[in-house]
Amino acid sequence: MNVDSFVRLEEIENGLFNLILDFPGAPLNVLSQAATASLAEVVDQLSNHRIRGLLVTSAKRGFVAGADITEFCEAFSKGADAVYDYGMSVQATLNKIEDLPYPTVSVVRGDALGGGLELALATDFRVLSEDAKVGLPEVNLGIMPGWGGSIRLTRLIGVDNALQWMLQGRPMRAKDALKVHAVDAVVTDENLDHSAIELLKKTVAGEIDYKAHRARKTEQLQLSDIELEMAITTSLGMFGFQNPKHFPAPSKIAESVKATVRMERTEAQERESKDFIELAGTSTARSLINLFLSDQQLRRDNKAYAKQAERPKQVAVLGAGIMGGGVAYQTASTGTAILMKDISAEAIDAGLKEADRLMLGQIKRGKMKPEQALETCRRIEPRLDYYGFDKAEVVVEAVVENLNVKRAVLAEVEGQVSDATVLATNTSTLTVSQMQDAVKRPENLCGMHFFNPVHIMPLVEIIQGPKTSEASIGKAVSYALAMKKLPIVVKDCSGFLVNRILFAYIRAFAELVNEGVDFVRIDKLMEKFGWPMGPATLNDMVGMDTCVHASAIVGDAYPDRMSDFVNATHKLKDVGRLGQKSGSGFYRYELDRRGKPKKIIDPEVQAILEPLVKEHKEYTDQQIVERMMLPFCFEAVRCLDEQVAASAGAIDIALTNGLGFPRHLGGVFGYMDLLGADHLVNLSNEYLSCGEAYRAPQSIHNMAQAKQSFYPHAKPVSGL
Repeated sequence: MNVDSFVRLEEIENGLFNLILDFPGAPLNVLSQAATASLAEVVDQLSNHRIRGLLVTSAKRGFVAGADITEFCEAFSKGADAVYDYGMSVQATLNKIEDLPYPTVSVVRGDALGGGLELALATDFRVLSEDAKVGLPEVNLGIMPGWGGSIRLTRLIGVDNALQWMLQGRPMRAKDALKVHAVDAVVTDENLDHSAIELLKKTVAGEIDYKAHRARKTEQLQLSDIELEMAITTSLGMFGFQNPKHFPAPSKIAESVKATVRMERTEAQERESKDFIELAGTSTARSLINLFLSDQQLRRDNKAYAKQAERPKQVAVLGAGIMGGGVAYQTASTGTAILMKDISAEAIDAGLKEADRLMLGQIKRGKMKPEQALETCRRIEPRLDYYGFDKAEVVVEAVVENLNVKRAVLAEVEGQVSDATVLATNTSTLTVSQMQDAVKRPENLCGMHFFNPVHIMPLVEIIQGPKTSEASIGKAVSYALAMKKLPIVVKDCSGFLVNRILFAYIRAFAELVNEGVDFVRIDKLMEKFGWPMGPATLNDMVGMDTCVHASAIVGDAYPDRMSDFVNATHKLKDVGRLGQKSGSGFYRYELDRRGKPKKIIDPEVQAILEPLVKEHKEYTDQQIVERMMLPFCFEAVRCLDEQVAASAGAIDIALTNGLGFPRHLGGVFGYMDLLGADHLVNLSNEYLSCGEAYRAPQSIHNMAQAKQSFYPHAKPVSGL
């Protein structure tokens, strides 16, 4: 092993040395197993009597981004003993750093997260640049710190502060870390190296007692049982709000901290490692890790697309309704100038009011300063004509969801823009192929499906039509990234990716209601499953008129399994119960004290829906969940088989970000891995009489025969 390829030791002056982290082949330092082995070899050399003081620095733009997450699932699959032995070996390395007979200083610019912060915590002092961020975000992966981080951080900054860091799982700014004494100094980037060396010199000279600093991390905390219990309970109440059945990490972190605060170091580290292993063995951890890796891959794919085009300087939106106003606001608030055109002054005023409403909301929540709101306003230029459209690099068409209207508008605007301008139709049910012959340059036409509300929902589907060029897709992706959105490039088909899969689920709901199953019961079961809301509530949010219109279009596209039929949305629409926007749908709505719609069960609805029920059928809770989820799962598999999106991971990221699919299940493909291909085939056979939507695709049968899964190291679990 070439130790120098990962870590090198260089003398600065007069017995002061620099331990430089410089892992090869990557823009950031990541603590892989090879890297920690190299670090261990160098640390064994640090007892050299010539060394009087040590800096730990990075040759990269960041300190250490954390452990190598790509190794996690494989490592966890080797069993608890192997994970424990590896974790304790890293603990031993960090302990050796902590026990060195001279002072040590970590020099942090960029990020020191997870294992990176755990390494920095092993040194006596931490000096950060102003833009540095530190944190222990392991909870986001369903696990906890495993290299002493939960122990050292708690003893440095107290139980309440440490639990806030670990349960929130977000990076902390340098100045915030300084306030709670997790770090010792924050300086400008240009002064970072000098300040760290000066601190080390003073410590070596005896002006600063490094042993006292070290003792803060190694000594047991002195606090009463009441103080400890109050800190644990308060922290869980404020930051550990997730369902512990779905997300066990927050409560386990709190339990581990409570147990270790009064243990000596070795015992505490053994307990932390055992708690880490317990979490690492959960299906939630595997699910969240797979989602993280899929998210990273999608972002790499987007970066590759965006290389084809620079960030646009000028864009435009046609249509100043809720969607158009939302697009205008999001574009302007992220720094890009936008023209907003409509055919009437009243419509323009409505679009500007929508943007103003969003800005006021951001100001009230402290997420936008008044001067930023003013700059955002200046970037939105309302137009009743096409003046300035010749300079627009991307034009988003956001007019009414009517094919003839969209075709006419696209044909008209094409004559007002440059030959290189990308035209992006914002549609949820129509296809790009239905519009491409309305324009002269179909290679410039693509789809951009924004999810409502635009300023909140992160996902944007970029739809590549049959004639859309790669350059146009690159421009659309670059624009979406400039808006701070998460784009996913998908194939052109009815419903595209997310809505196509969603309609399979919504149709299953409609069938169950027609069979006499109480929609309130279905809502409660699907919320218990992990969805942010049940299907009836979702229909109310979307609106019955929109649901009826969309289901007819998608049903025509997939008649074998999604054909339209008279259901609850039709009945509710016919009596004017359109959902939240009309004050009633499946539920009745009243505004609460904060002005938010509050749903109320309305007995009148059952009488409206009763004529739909030809025969009341009885189902167990588990059967209802299976009836709801199987069509959703199988439609996702069909999308993968047809390459509507690039990978199972990309589809999972789209569904978790676009629909709120339960993250603890790892997306729909993670969920299917938890069920197992064999079980999916058995369920398909059980419910096939319910229709073609319940027929498992051939690829599922193939996976069952070959004992394969969508993700590596997957393990089916029971009780889902």
